[in-house]
Amino acid sequence: MKQRINPIFFTFLFLFSSVFISAQHEVAHQGETAEIEKAEKSFDAKKMIMEHIGDSNEWHLVTLNEGTADEKHISVPLPIIIKDQTGIHTFLSSSIAHGHEHDGYTLHEGQLVSTKGLEKATLFGLIGGKQDSGKVFYDFSITKNVFAMLLSVIFMLIIFIGMGRSYKNSLMPKGAGRILEPIVIFIRDEVAIPNIGSSKYKRFMPYLLTVFFFIWINNLFGLIPFFPFGGNLTGNIAITAVLAIITLLITLFSANKDYWKHIFMPPVPILLYPIMVPIEIIGVFTKPFALMMRLFANVTAGHIMILAIISLIFIFKSPLLGFASVPLALFISVLELLVAVLQAYIFTVLSALFIGIAVQDHSHEH
Repeated sequence: MKQRINPIFFTFLFLFSSVFISAQHEVAHQGETAEIEKAEKSFDAKKMIMEHIGDSNEWHLVTLNEGTADEKHISVPLPIIIKDQTGIHTFLSSSIAHGHEHDGYTLHEGQLVSTKGLEKATLFGLIGGKQDSGKVFYDFSITKNVFAMLLSVIFMLIIFIGMGRSYKNSLMPKGAGRILEPIVIFIRDEVAIPNIGSSKYKRFMPYLLTVFFFIWINNLFGLIPFFPFGGNLTGNIAITAVLAIITLLITLFSANKDYWKHIFMPPVPILLYPIMVPIEIIGVFTKPFALMMRLFANVTAGHIMILAIISLIFIFKSPLLGFASVPLALFISVLELLVAVLQAYIFTVLSALFIGIAVQDHSHEH
């Protein structure tokens, strides 16, 4: 009897211990889950990252006493310009921020929305018939990205107009020209001439220099984390799409007969024309599409990586993680300085390459 009791006793003891350990683990798991949920409620990393890389109708600077009754938002208001069925409405974003309403419009997470049931008009929505022109409003507001673009354009005009005037009195560059002239010469000698040709590069130099400095300056401005900088202009796919379309239009309108002959009469047997001609036509549009996506993805990924690393400090609230995250974020920020000029260089080189293919003269080839 004693030999039978011992196995039964230890069996019950094992079952009881298993249940107790499982219950203890469940309680601990619930406690950890509650802490994680509490941390997520107190800090939303996804929301913070999207607010920084996205466009907005106001320039948010800081939030004081967040999560309390004395919560206060400090923002720089931007002009709101709206056209709807009742006319044109102009006011500052501060009049519709934080739940306020003006003329039937308000801001929701930094984005302009209508409280009258109107949708924001989009190009593809109107063309595709998905939106009724009588039930939409047209937004011409100066958003954060538009402000950043205007700022960079003004900066470029001041720098390059001053640089141009300095050459009237002397061929030696002065001021900013001492730094910019070697870059201009580099774009001419290492980008334009090798890809377009020494006889045809001059007519395309203004565009290549403009697009290079526009992308580079806006990339640098996007890395400065305080107003009036910090806009993610080149990380906006609408901006990169416009730059790519301009490259496409210059390529198509500058193309010679050899370029079109290569597309519609490629040097392959006639039986392969039904396959090769569509491929060549698709290739005309995939090249600018690759330009658009490369610039957009690389710039956006850099911003997201830096913000995600910094967010780890607020998510886990660990001093050790803070000591590790700050140097890593600083290191990636330094790499972003290299990426800023590298992406501008790549976009300019590929634009010059596509233009060079279109204007290349094949009559002297052997």
